[in-house]
Amino acid sequence: MAKRGIGKMRERATFDRSIRTPDGSGGFTHSWQEEHACTVEYIYARGSEAVVAARLKGQAIYKIRIHQSAGARKIEPKWRMRDRRRGTEYNIREVDAISDQKWVYLVVESGVAA
Repeated sequence: MAKRGIGKMRERATFDRSIRTPDGSGGFTHSWQEEHACTVEYIYARGSEAVVAARLKGQAIYKIRIHQSAGARKIEPKWRMRDRRRGTEYNIREVDAISDQKWVYLVVESGVAA
């Protein structure tokens, strides 16, 4: 198997954190604040039952690989990922920042509410 290099990382993505701001009448408004931007690699997600079922509902599930960094280690499942070229927003379902010293792996899903 060939080693994975930076050559596959052609896409740009932004990772946003959810913030609540007081609205002045005792409530809060919900918005997103950009926390981290980087290049990403989309990794094909094999057709497990969950992936096939999600596709039937119009959802897309992707595995994402990004370089390990201080900003990448802060990413949490309650954040979102935005594809900079296509404008697609993804909910982050899983973050694995500990199993590989060089990479952070994410599972993201589009087409569903957070």
